[in-house]
Amino acid sequence: MAGEGTTGAVLVGGFVVDMAGVARAKYVPAARLDAFEKVGMGASPSWSVFTADGAIAFTPELGVVGDLRIRIDADDLRPVADGVALAPGDLCQQDGSPSPMCGRALLRRVVAGAEQAGLRAQVGAELECTLLAPDGGHATAGAWAPYGVRSSLERSAFLVDLVESAERAGLGVEQLHVEYGHDQLELSLSPADPLSAADDVILARVVVGRTAERHGMRVSFSPVPFAGDAGNGAHLHLSLERDGVPVFSGGDGPRGLTPIGGAAIAGVLDTLPELVAAYAGSTLSARRLVPGNWAGASLCWGLENREAAVRLVAAGPGSAHGANIELKVVDPSANPYLAVAAFLGSACLGVERDLTLPPEVAENPADSGRELLVLPPHQAAALNALESSAVARELLGAPVVEGLLAVRRHEVRSYSGLPIAETAEALRLAWSC
Repeated sequence: MAGEGTTGAVLVGGFVVDMAGVARAKYVPAARLDAFEKVGMGASPSWSVFTADGAIAFTPELGVVGDLRIRIDADDLRPVADGVALAPGDLCQQDGSPSPMCGRALLRRVVAGAEQAGLRAQVGAELECTLLAPDGGHATAGAWAPYGVRSSLERSAFLVDLVESAERAGLGVEQLHVEYGHDQLELSLSPADPLSAADDVILARVVVGRTAERHGMRVSFSPVPFAGDAGNGAHLHLSLERDGVPVFSGGDGPRGLTPIGGAAIAGVLDTLPELVAAYAGSTLSARRLVPGNWAGASLCWGLENREAAVRLVAAGPGSAHGANIELKVVDPSANPYLAVAAFLGSACLGVERDLTLPPEVAENPADSGRELLVLPPHQAAALNALESSAVARELLGAPVVEGLLAVRRHEVRSYSGLPIAETAEALRLAWSC
């Protein structure tokens, strides 16, 4: 039975997200929706290892031979443009079983593992992006007031259209505002189960992009759209309950953490250097992950600490959804399914291993006087850490790790010697929808 998203649709599409974090889609006439559901649309195995610049990073296992199917559920279709409805797709083998590189299938497995451990998760996503002129330059040439009323009201028609379009697409919008960076916008999505939250990240990018187009603009979801400007993050918030009881509040640990909540944070921090390539692994990502950018460059946690890799959001009157932890290192070049799977999986691993929560950093890490562990300083180092990580293969699976290494090492070969301005321009629209 088709969902409301098919009403008036002439084309229906299904998207998948590759290892480079780029969403790719196929479409059929609405009359063929049944085939899209039951049979699926063909896709070469190379779909998993397309690169951000459109090349193919073949691996020993993935070449020119073979075929996969993209399958969708009609109930997941959402209206995203006039006559077009779009749904997240599962990347399947010919027999209907999941491809080892299907991000949605991986995330389902991680969620199932959490539930077997008695943990129920909710995830909320924040999307930062930069508004562009049609030629790819800045949308505005004049002064920009960070979070400013003037800066936002000058775009009021666009913002109203964006909220209405998001509602039609079934997206819950918690808040939106113009951000610190010139022409930068942030959209916060309502918490949902982990799979729906990852789906919503891509659907929201589509809605933002199509709405901007109607107002004579384009949108960049690049981690660094312009050299020297503020970068874009894609922060993830995670709340956990065991047996209906929140684990990040109500305890007798630091800042009200329960033992389970403390172990979960420890798990995220303990694995972060090995998994940063899944959270922020592009050639531009390391340019954003520096102290002072509120990107979580310091490997620590703290209550409302925006320079810490893990920010604890406490429960109380100021928190609409209760206590949660925010992973600040994530950027829009990440495949959201892999990022959510790594985030939830590492938290569960911390609980399983009963890891010890490190001491809180309650000030700017740069002023703490402590020698904190650091994240890999550049893309090649992050990829080497991923390659040597048993945890990464445990949480993500060897095929996903090998795919990530292939596409990101293509970026190392292609861009590591170029000026940042040249790389930023080349990849400015790579993650746009």
